Amino acid sequence: MRSQEIQETVSRLSSKTPGQPSRLGEAVNDLSNDVPKFVTQARASFLLGIPQKDLRRISEESGLGHLERAGNEEEMYFTYEELRQICQLAYQVPASH
Repeated sequence: MRSQEIQETVSRLSSKTPGQPSRLGEAVNDLSNDVPKFVTQARASFLLGIPQKDLRRISEESGLGHLERAGNEEEMYFTYEELRQICQLAYQVPASH
C-alpha cells in the first residue's frame, strides 16, 4: 500500500462510532460489549488452567456448574462466581501447624 492509502485506511478505521462492529484489529472493549454470564467447560478449563477432566470432577463433587442438554449434545456451563469457588477448591492451601 502507498502511504496515502495507509493513511486513508487508518482514518476510516479510527472513525468508528460506538456500537459499530470492530474492524481489522481494533480494540473491542467499548461500552457496548457485554460480558457473558456463563462460560463453557472448555473456556473455564482454559481460564483456570485446570484440565477439563479435573474441572469436570471438581464440578461433580462440588455441585458447581450446570449441564445443558440439547438432543445428543451436552455442555457444562459455569458462572464467574462458580469459577471463583472452583479456584478456591482446586487451589486450597493446607493449614500450617
